Amino acid sequence: MIWWLELSLFGLLVVAALIALSVRDMIAAVATLSVYSFLAATLLALMGAVDVALTEAALGAGVTGVLLVGAVSVVDRRTPD
Repeated sequence: MIWWLELSLFGLLVVAALIALSVRDMIAAVATLSVYSFLAATLLALMGAVDVALTEAALGAGVTGVLLVGAVSVVDRRTPD
């Protein structure tokens, strides 16, 4: 395996999760979570779980992102705190 690539993707996963937790704008948080899901799918594909990676990319980054953007459009875009 390409351990340095897997380790760097895992580090980017942690960074994306921390950014998603720290941003105040909900659309930015949804975009960051979609990036997180895409990075997770890439990491799963590198590990050999291509079927799980395809499902993660389709559902995690695609459908969930669209549903979350729809939900954010109904409520306030900024967090109160």
